[in-house]
Amino acid sequence: MVAFKDAAHRGAAIAESCLACALADYRKVQIFSSVREAGASSRKSGKRRVLVPTMGALHRGHGELIRIAREAAGPDGEVAVSIFVNPLQFAPGADYEKYPRPKKDDEEFCRSAGVDILFRPSAKEMYAADFSVSVEEGFLANTLEGKSRPGHFRGVCTVVAKLFHILAPRAAVFGEKDFQQLAIIQRMVRDLNFPIEIIGAPTVREGDGLACSSRNRYLNQAERQQVPVLRAALLEAQRMAAQGERAAPMILDAAREMIASAPLARIDYLELVNAETLQPIDIVRPNSLVALAVFFGQTRLIDNIRVP
Repeated sequence: MVAFKDAAHRGAAIAESCLACALADYRKVQIFSSVREAGASSRKSGKRRVLVPTMGALHRGHGELIRIAREAAGPDGEVAVSIFVNPLQFAPGADYEKYPRPKKDDEEFCRSAGVDILFRPSAKEMYAADFSVSVEEGFLANTLEGKSRPGHFRGVCTVVAKLFHILAPRAAVFGEKDFQQLAIIQRMVRDLNFPIEIIGAPTVREGDGLACSSRNRYLNQAERQQVPVLRAALLEAQRMAAQGERAAPMILDAAREMIASAPLARIDYLELVNAETLQPIDIVRPNSLVALAVFFGQTRLIDNIRVP
């Protein structure tokens, strides 16, 4: 038994012990960079594992995905985060090379968030030099992002399918900001019989309404001041529908006019779609969604909102 000189000494010793325990838990993340090691870990684990797939440059939105994953994993489960900037998701001339890769910051973020497993492979580790097999969804991927970025969702489905096989999660969390991606992954899991629950997480926003995104860091000061117009335009579309406007052209024209008030904005697409099929519709019906993609300079931002 340890003898303490006084109560203060005892309190200091207890505090030091608690700090040591906290730091030990804080550093408990296992980091894998090879498919073989990550796969071996998956086969050994008998715990309920919940995966958060990311491309890194982690921010508050990712933190919420991790929180939801922790809740879904339960007290005896584990949370795995993958960080992989997937070259198959980028078209030639896109921002693959300049996509942010703050390795140390991301690792620190995962430790602070209480992640159990961090899988951070290289492109060479994930794709053989003569890689020739991919996964493609043939309906939901043909509109919105898929129309503007051909082949993008082939890259998404392929890498997510690989992550599911390597890490063997029981569930995976995807954000609703990337609404089309979430819908396509849900379809892939259904159609290919992956024994995995897909959990959708609400969009996390900055104080001015801008959806959290790794690409937000590309915005210069003038662009950053104007981007809240996107959320304002979506809310205007929702307001008009709630007040009885049913015609898509009227709703979209109002949103388009609002976005046009930001001189630096350039619309890629702005559409009213069925939230289940993602196909454009002319009249607001139950389960409708307004989705947009807008450039500010070279930075392309996406967002969406459900309308009544």
